Amino acid sequence: MKDKNLPNNYNSLSLEELTSKANKMIEELENQKDLENSIENYQNLLKLNSIIEKKFQSNIKTISENTKEKILKITSKKNAKKIR
Repeated sequence: MKDKNLPNNYNSLSLEELTSKANKMIEELENQKDLENSIENYQNLLKLNSIIEKKFQSNIKTISENTKEKILKITSKKNAKKIR
């Protein structure tokens, strides 16, 4: 599913903001009676979900890289102390 049809500012929002928007869309879908609008809104929700997943995966990768760097720093400091 392509996320190009959603507003461009979605890519600049945080995960919390995107999740909040998704929750609002879900509430609107639950309260809608017009099936035609529901289909379009549901498709937009799926696109937003795709953006959230991509952003989440990106955040996971960043956290993992930062953690590896910190572990390397800690282990290199311990090794340097052992050598002295």
